[in-house]
Amino acid sequence: MYADEPAPATTMKAVVREKYGSPDVLELRDIARPVIDDDSVLVRVRAASLNAYDWHMMRGAPYLVRMVSGLRKPKSNAMGRDMAGQVEAVGKNVTEFRPGDEVFGSGPAALAEYVRGKSFLVHKPAGLTFEQAAAVPMAASTALQGLRDKGQIKAGQRVLINGASGGVGTFAVQLAKAFGAHVTAVCSTRNVDQARSLGADEVIDYTKEDFTRSGRRWDLILDVASSGSLMSRKRVLEPDGILVGVGAANGGGGTAAIMAGLVETAVLSRFGNQKMPFFLATNSKEDLVILKELIEAGKVRPVVERTYPLSETADAIRYLEEGHAQGKIVITV
Repeated sequence: MYADEPAPATTMKAVVREKYGSPDVLELRDIARPVIDDDSVLVRVRAASLNAYDWHMMRGAPYLVRMVSGLRKPKSNAMGRDMAGQVEAVGKNVTEFRPGDEVFGSGPAALAEYVRGKSFLVHKPAGLTFEQAAAVPMAASTALQGLRDKGQIKAGQRVLINGASGGVGTFAVQLAKAFGAHVTAVCSTRNVDQARSLGADEVIDYTKEDFTRSGRRWDLILDVASSGSLMSRKRVLEPDGILVGVGAANGGGGTAAIMAGLVETAVLSRFGNQKMPFFLATNSKEDLVILKELIEAGKVRPVVERTYPLSETADAIRYLEEGHAQGKIVITV
């Protein structure tokens, strides 16, 4: 480096929070840029997507979140998980990526200009923008693992997606179709056309019809919305059907409600052959590769409703918390 050349930047912009609370606790700050080791890569973030995970971590609610993230205040002030960007630098032991490669995946502190990636990065699907690619990891992995692993989905089954318009739901409709199922999507009036465009064979507008009182039955229900009582959803399952509960969809009721739901599920599952697993998705590089292949084959596409700049992340999370997003909310960096 010559004497008159500027020194390389050692700081970056990032969204952080020092305490739990509403979106008002979020700050855009200059912090130290990550330093990579021999086995990791430095990624310049071009886009990051928001998930329910992010506002649960922001609020420290339900309280079970704090058992992992810190009881009184967050152990880490970083925010975000899902991102897409370009590889800036690689450690000497890294052979899969080179500087300039376009990648997507999950990692800590994704709501920032740079992230240090290691285990959960994959080359970005061809044809996707950075915004579209950032929308994929957590939501699509949740839908995939819920249908395939917990739901044991099979071709020809009747599958209902309750909450088909959000991030997980839009991927679930497409993935269920890719598995060869007959898909019923449950959403509000304004999302009916979108659900059909994603491949749903039937769409139930929950503002006009209660699917739990339809007299019909399904082999598999992926329950993203968690609406209505568990008993009402159980009665529309086939006798050997599976009801998969996805995380804490809306956070309503906090820890007590979640624990009550888990106890109710455990009790009801003891009677008959119906199964009612409750699960949280896990990071999986193998699943990201599968999703990349499905996207490149034209079987799955991300649905991005809105984008916000990094400086307006608090507004983006406020909108996400309202629970009416039509697909994914993405932060551009």
